[in-house]
Amino acid sequence: MTIIRQPSLFSIQELYDMEPTQKYDAIISAIDLDAVYYEVSKKSIIGAPIELNYAAMIISVFIRYIERIPTIKDLVKRLNHDIAFKLNCGFLVSDEIPSEASYSRLLTKLSDSNILEQAQEKLIIQAISEGFIIDDTVAIDATHFGARDQAQPKQEKPKPAPKKRGRKSKAEREQWLKEQAEKEANLPIYEKKIEAQLDIPLTKLRAEVPQDPEWGVKKNSEGRNEFWFGYKGHLAVGTSSQYILQSLFSSGNLNDGKAAIPLLKGIDNLPLSHIRYQTMDAGYDYEAIYMQVYQMNQQSVIAYNKRNESEPIGFDKHFAPTCFREHSYRYDSYDAKYETLKYTSPKECKDCPLANEGICQKVFKMKVTTDLRRYSAPARGSIAWKKIYNFRIAVERVNAYLKEFFQLNNVRYRTGKRAKVHFDIVTLIYNASKLAADRISTQLYQEQSA
Repeated sequence: MTIIRQPSLFSIQELYDMEPTQKYDAIISAIDLDAVYYEVSKKSIIGAPIELNYAAMIISVFIRYIERIPTIKDLVKRLNHDIAFKLNCGFLVSDEIPSEASYSRLLTKLSDSNILEQAQEKLIIQAISEGFIIDDTVAIDATHFGARDQAQPKQEKPKPAPKKRGRKSKAEREQWLKEQAEKEANLPIYEKKIEAQLDIPLTKLRAEVPQDPEWGVKKNSEGRNEFWFGYKGHLAVGTSSQYILQSLFSSGNLNDGKAAIPLLKGIDNLPLSHIRYQTMDAGYDYEAIYMQVYQMNQQSVIAYNKRNESEPIGFDKHFAPTCFREHSYRYDSYDAKYETLKYTSPKECKDCPLANEGICQKVFKMKVTTDLRRYSAPARGSIAWKKIYNFRIAVERVNAYLKEFFQLNNVRYRTGKRAKVHFDIVTLIYNASKLAADRISTQLYQEQSA
């Protein structure tokens, strides 16, 4: 398995080993706090005066994740007993420590807006402008985490009326097809087929993501079903920089593939012209996802998920053409102008008695648009394809970081709306830590070069 190492003089772990004042300043300075403060602050002089230091409250909420403080109750307790921590969070000595209810109202304001998503996008654009994100490959995957609340008891569905036996008449069938089309059209976006997302704008796709905690299921490494009640976090990660370029929060029962197109459309809106490949596991093997990547002028490196499909005659398991003796042609190159894969004759042809009979092609060309799902550049099964696919481990590593070091598993809220705030802060603090570490690394490199 390929191991991806971030070539950096200064890591996130070294950042977190620094003195609190330096660490907090480095991480918080990467976030646009002014925009967050403006969103949650009072806009009018009418009404009760605000006595709390909202700017310091926002900083302390972020620092809670940096210091891995499990609950708001513990945060308030530490602010009351640690004067140095209180000052590091931006409070004055004379400031009153906010109550848990005050923090709850702050989180409610954050949940009613998309300011954290906007802050995340600004941070990524800043990292791009400073030259820290130069990836040519993006890895997409999902991770699950549990909800604070317990699952609701299962409600029994009413039994459907028995169907009329026999074949429908022509008029009945037309009426049935019309009803099915109307039913499909009225479904929520994420209950329709994935193809329906291609023509829907990104803002609408993000606005209608289901967020309530639900039962999810996934096969573990032993091939057994693993169930959980909660949520999913969908991430698109740069494989070399390991920044979270896009993230999406959803209910635990949302199919992974239905989150891919919103993530891809979000990446397409970023100034990242050097990205060439999108790599994903077999859970994302849907034609609509290949089409979205193709429309972005990029290549899909997605594991193939065979669905009761017969093996194509004249091709091997990687869809490379085969000769009369069923030897696979070798992938040679890709012509981007004509979108064509070039295969050359198998190595077995050297000793083949049919080599001089003139019945075997020496070169075989295949356009990727023949079937975007089967053909990509580089070709499936090639060494180059496997190398790019192995970069997908980057998103799995980031998922592990978020759970083990940034409290993604520590959801303390009962509703999906509030749990989304938790998820957004976790991803924002992770990216801010990455940017802070890269800035310090660059500064150290410049000092060493001087």
